Amino acid sequence: MGYRRSNGKVGVRNHVLILSSIVCANHVADHIFRQVAGTVSVTHQHGCAQVGSDFEQTFRTLVGFAAHPNVYGTVVVGLGCEQMEAERVAEAARQAGHENIEVVIIQQEGGTLKAIAKGAQIARELVGRASQVSREEINFEDIIFSTECGGSDACSGISGNPALGYCSDKIVDQGGTVILAETTELIGAEHLLAERSVDDTVRQRVFQVINRMEQSILDMGVDLRGAQPSPGNMQGGITTIEEKSLGCVHKGGHRALQEIIDYAHQPTKKGLVWMDTPGHDIEQLTGMVAGGSQIVVFTTGRGTPTGSPIAPVIKVATNTFTYKNMRDNMDLNAGTIVTGDETIEEVGERLFVEVCDVISGKLTQSEILGHHEFGINRIGPTC
Repeated sequence: MGYRRSNGKVGVRNHVLILSSIVCANHVADHIFRQVAGTVSVTHQHGCAQVGSDFEQTFRTLVGFAAHPNVYGTVVVGLGCEQMEAERVAEAARQAGHENIEVVIIQQEGGTLKAIAKGAQIARELVGRASQVSREEINFEDIIFSTECGGSDACSGISGNPALGYCSDKIVDQGGTVILAETTELIGAEHLLAERSVDDTVRQRVFQVINRMEQSILDMGVDLRGAQPSPGNMQGGITTIEEKSLGCVHKGGHRALQEIIDYAHQPTKKGLVWMDTPGHDIEQLTGMVAGGSQIVVFTTGRGTPTGSPIAPVIKVATNTFTYKNMRDNMDLNAGTIVTGDETIEEVGERLFVEVCDVISGKLTQSEILGHHEFGINRIGPTC
């Protein structure tokens, strides 16, 4: 059950989003959010002194959130003199078919207090209208499903990630789209994705994306270890990036790789899609949601409480200790695979049922606890 929008897309949540277009508007956006129940907010450090593809990527990410199908209406809050013009973000969201987009400009309203009052009034009206929208039956052809693993351990590649891969295959088989990401965490496993590529163009692109990532690290003259795998990964039993990657790739199941898309771009094909993102959990999560993903499954061995402002994030513990130790944050335990109490297929089926329930409205632990993490990947300097 989901919310069918006028542009044909489907949401699994019905948020009213307060979106800052510039770091200078964060205070006002945050106060509007705090004053009006039923809203969520996105604040960030960007919006000015960015150039070229870096600016365009930030713009694309903000528009992706403003026009997201999980969002009923958006209030874009700007300062009035920034590079990332609030009205431009709003207009791009309208062109994407999102109808309920409003703008509040702090300088035009006469300062912080007046801008907060104006934004709160608009948000209150949007929340009232959103509350009258009902769910209706949808199917997986309407869903973009994202996969993520963070705080991985030695169990991730043999429990949580294979179970998630089983669930991913079921969604693809029912006409859905599955996003696999985290390019740095696919280094050493690229040959497996190349073998599954739908054609030679995608196969060549697999190696190009991995080679570019490896070369960018070499150009910096740094050692990838310590970032990938992280100290926590190493404490959890992972010793090399190849070990981590061979576990991470299981999230994408076994279906053919249809295309590779850039950060915060929307998939153009159904089936398994690779989004070229960093391994940074929050930046990756933000990019996939900006690309239209309505729901995320996030496996973790060490324990990661991350969420999203607008998309439900299901947390799967890859071992029973983490599930019990961080029970407040975990939705499902895949550690039963490690202990031999369940098979990969059995946990994959449980996860699929959980995904269906969350799509239909069941709250995840990250939603209940108010985890609204947001971070945009930067690819250029601040000027």
